[in-house]
Amino acid sequence: MKIWQKDNSTTQAIVEQFTVGRDPEFDMLLARYDVQGSLAHAYMLHKAGLLSEEEWLALEKGLLQIAADIEAGNFMIEPGVEDIHSQVELILTRQTGEAGKKIHTGRSRNDQVALDIKLYLRAELRVIQGLVLDLFGQLLDLSETHKNILLPGYTHLQVAMPSSFGLWFGAWAESLIDDMEVLVAAERVVNKNPLGSGAGYGSGFPLDRKITTELLGFRTLCFNSVYAQMGRGKTEKIVAAAMGSLGGTLSRFCMDICLYMSQNFGFISFPADWTTGSSIMPHKKNPDVFELIRAKGNRLQALPNELSILQTNLPSGYHRDMQLTKEILFPAIEDLKSCLGILHEALKVISVRENILDEEKYRYIFSVEAVNDLVKSGHSFREAYVMVGNDIENGIFQHDKDAALNHTHAGSLGNLCTEEIRHEMKKLLNQREI
Repeated sequence: MKIWQKDNSTTQAIVEQFTVGRDPEFDMLLARYDVQGSLAHAYMLHKAGLLSEEEWLALEKGLLQIAADIEAGNFMIEPGVEDIHSQVELILTRQTGEAGKKIHTGRSRNDQVALDIKLYLRAELRVIQGLVLDLFGQLLDLSETHKNILLPGYTHLQVAMPSSFGLWFGAWAESLIDDMEVLVAAERVVNKNPLGSGAGYGSGFPLDRKITTELLGFRTLCFNSVYAQMGRGKTEKIVAAAMGSLGGTLSRFCMDICLYMSQNFGFISFPADWTTGSSIMPHKKNPDVFELIRAKGNRLQALPNELSILQTNLPSGYHRDMQLTKEILFPAIEDLKSCLGILHEALKVISVRENILDEEKYRYIFSVEAVNDLVKSGHSFREAYVMVGNDIENGIFQHDKDAALNHTHAGSLGNLCTEEIRHEMKKLLNQREI
C-alpha cells in the first residue's frame, strides 16, 4: 500500500507507471537528505511533546542506521514502494513499530520533497563552487606562467591587436567570478527551510520550525507556508540560471580551445591521448572533449527556459508538474560537474606555442601600437592614424612586437592584475554562508 491509501484499493498499473516516471532513480540521490530531514523533524516532534523520549531515541537509532546503509550502498527502494519517503517510513515502522508510524506527524510529502531538494541543491551548489574555484586558480596560474607569450587578438574573427596567453587565460578566470557570484546568490535562495509548511497550508500541531531550521543549517525559514510550496520550481529555475551562466562561460572557452587547436591557428595543443581520430582520415586529431563541453554548456543555458515553460500559468499550490523539475535539473548537475572536472584535468597538459606573432600574416597587428607611439611623440591621433595607414598601404610598415608587453594600465598585457582578480574571488567567497 501507498502511505496515502486508506484501504486495499489500488491505482491502475498504467497510471502508476506513468506518474512515477523516473522518480525512483532521482529519489536515490535524495535518500541521504530525506533521512537528514527526518532526523531534524523527529527531534522537533519530541521537543514539541508529540513524541516520547523513548520514541525519539528509537527513531534516531533507526534513522542513523538507514543513513549508514545509504552511505555504504546497502539501501534501495523496494519494489512496490512508492518513493524514498515511503521507504524510510516503512523501514522505521518495521524497526520501531508505532513510533515509525508517527514520523509523518505534522508534515506532508510536499514539504518533505521541497526540503530534500533544497538540501540536495545546497550540497551540489557547494560542490560546483569548489570545482569552479579549482578551475579559477588553475587559469590564473596558467595566466602568470604564460604572461609574456604573445597571441593574436581578434575582432570579427579578423586579426586585430596583440594579446597574450596571460591575458587570455586571465580573462576566463575573471569570467568565473561573475559565475560564482550567481552561484552564491542561488545558494542563498536555496538556503531557506520549507519544512513545516505541510501541503502548503501549515499544520494544527505546535511545530517549532526554528528548531529544524537550526538543525539543518538553513539561514532562515520560508516563513509563509503557501510560499514555501510556491518556491518549488522557482528555486530550481534560479539554480538553473546560475548553472546556465557557468555553462555559457565553459562553452565559449571551449570554442576558443577548438579554434586555437585547429591547424589554421595552431596556438595550443594537447597530448594525442586527449584527442580522438577519424575512421577515414588518418591525420585527424579531433577535440571531442572540448566540443562536448561546448555542447553541454549550451544545453545548460537552455535549462531556465525549460523550467519556465514547465511552470507557465500554474496557479499557487502544489501540482504534479513539479515532479519533472528533478528530471530536468538533476542530470544537468551531473553534466556540469563532469565538464568542470575534465576541463581541469585537460588544462594540466595544455601546451602553448611561442613566437606566433613572428609570422608575416600578423605583421600589421601592431598598427595601433605604432599609432600610439606617434601620438606620444606629439602627433594628434587622427594624424598618426593616417601616417600609419599610409605606411601599411605602401608596404613599408614596421614595428617592434615586444613593445606591446610594456602596457601598464590595469588589465593590460603588462599588468594582468592577477592578484586583484584573485582577491575579488576571495572577497566573494568570504561573503558566502557556511
